[in-house]
Amino acid sequence: MFIQPWDAGLDEAEWRTWIADGHDFGILSVNGAPGEPPLAVPTHFTGGPGHLLIHLARPNPVWKAIENDPNVLFTVFGDYAFVPGPWRAAPGTPPTDGVPTSYYTAVQFTCRATVVDEPEAKVELLRRQMAHFQPDGDHAPLAVDRPPYGRMLSGIRGLRLEVTDVRAKFKYDDHKPVEHRTAVADHLTERAQGLDLPTAAQQRRRLDRIGPWKA
Repeated sequence: MFIQPWDAGLDEAEWRTWIADGHDFGILSVNGAPGEPPLAVPTHFTGGPGHLLIHLARPNPVWKAIENDPNVLFTVFGDYAFVPGPWRAAPGTPPTDGVPTSYYTAVQFTCRATVVDEPEAKVELLRRQMAHFQPDGDHAPLAVDRPPYGRMLSGIRGLRLEVTDVRAKFKYDDHKPVEHRTAVADHLTERAQGLDLPTAAQQRRRLDRIGPWKA
């Protein structure tokens, strides 16, 4: 992921806060076998200090690839929108001369994967995931010897992803003048399609923290 200086995360707290704010779905990317393309698996995840946790179906082809190379990438993205050219035209130029772009947030975790296959360990992984996704506890007991999850454990494998590096990108035209960014955020709010509103919120949040860009 290429990151311009003005698109970089301001600090570790920024991307951590963004992830914690409901961004718990991403793409696991694994090196393919020689001559084969990489494998990419969309999935929910949970995390803890220095690691991410996921589980996948046992027939998934990703397992063989991880056994061959446990170095993986996990990417989370969101708050994205297409920004049409006229919104980005420089003052005094024709609107049609504006160059369109995309706004988005992306956080990439470089990780080393460890397979979780022991039944009790898989149950503990599922407990942690359920605590995040169903905190009200409205589910059957998670135990090796209890239905329905006990009999389903053989059909899944878990992954613990030890994070070795994190790269965060917040692409919201932060190198542009304050007036430009404010106007684009207003356009996004007015259009209000797809993820326009959270995208505008990210741009305004960065605007408040960054102000005029200084190289």
